[in-house]
Amino acid sequence: MLQQSIALGPMGFSIHQLLIGLAFLLALLAGALLGRRHRVPVSDTLFTLLFFALIGARLIFVVRYWGEYDGLLDRLDIRDGGFDVVGGIVIGLAYAGWALWRSPRQRMPLSGALLVGGLTWGLSAGSALLMDHQSRPLPDVALITREGEHINLPQMSQTSQQPMVVNLWATWCPPCIREMPVFEEAQQRETGITFVFVNQGETPAHIEAFMDEHGFALDNVWLDPRNAVGQATGAHAMPTTLYYDANGQLVNTHFGELSSATLQRGLERLR
Repeated sequence: MLQQSIALGPMGFSIHQLLIGLAFLLALLAGALLGRRHRVPVSDTLFTLLFFALIGARLIFVVRYWGEYDGLLDRLDIRDGGFDVVGGIVIGLAYAGWALWRSPRQRMPLSGALLVGGLTWGLSAGSALLMDHQSRPLPDVALITREGEHINLPQMSQTSQQPMVVNLWATWCPPCIREMPVFEEAQQRETGITFVFVNQGETPAHIEAFMDEHGFALDNVWLDPRNAVGQATGAHAMPTTLYYDANGQLVNTHFGELSSATLQRGLERLR
């Protein structure tokens, strides 16, 4: 559920991103109210804490998957969603501890703000994680191959007996296009994992012209004329990548563009 997405006009956000934003906004509100009572502002400290947590989470992730990036610009490109959440939390808490020690006047309002933000995120994300642990099998919806044959994801899973990566994409989606070379390479390399690319709502002629134009050589490019997979999985913005184990159960979801590094992180849970 945390990686289910919501489309707001041309932009898309995962539930997890929205929960983090909500928690931070409530922390700012609590900090402003408590800071007014104690006559000390804490908003700058909260923004600095968020900055250090994000930078730290990115740096830790990049170090972990250093070899998957081609150069400095790729390592700086955060569009792939490559963040180490646990590392970011640890760095954020370390900065919070230092700020509380350094500024005794901020201790009460800053502690209150952190408590409100932490409880908001912890309770909402925790509830979502409990829901995620419930069985979520491959959606049994009718799809069409590029050759016009009818097929579905459970059928492919039973045939291959392998873990499966399902990518939801469209030709009008720039991040979808940018990540396709990553998938093309992975499909050739990861022979023990089945990759399926489910186009959302476009015609066969449109897809064929797109593939010819870009020269992509991808297997298992299927059509979903009614966006049924996106509706069944809660993926309302693209691209979204779903990871299923060999039993056809969802184990992970990545909303947004993938790099080789973030794809490898997802595949680790399938090997």
